[in-house]
Amino acid sequence: MEAQVIRRMEEGLLSDGDLDRAAESLRKLEEQVVQLCEIFEIDPADLNIDLGEIGTLLPKAGGYYPGEQSANPSILELLDRLLNTGVVIEGDVDLGLAQLSLIHAKLRLVLTSKPL
Repeated sequence: MEAQVIRRMEEGLLSDGDLDRAAESLRKLEEQVVQLCEIFEIDPADLNIDLGEIGTLLPKAGGYYPGEQSANPSILELLDRLLNTGVVIEGDVDLGLAQLSLIHAKLRLVLTSKPL
């Protein structure tokens, strides 16, 4: 979410009030994560899970800025790029009983951070 706020800020799409609300929300979210770490006796650094060949969940400190590409992107960076570009996922679902197709659904999911 922070990366999307930065992107929109740099594009001039957020008012000062929007930026203030986003900053306050991000601060509160960070406080809640720290509180949960204290409750469960977890070091916040341990939340950055190493996924082996895929990489880490979060970028290294100072290692990522929205819109810039890094040599070894984290899962968060890839998700940010995906949301910024957008993706459409389509599929069909058939639900049935006793070899009878009772429900057929065509699904289309548009996933993007940009307004449609």
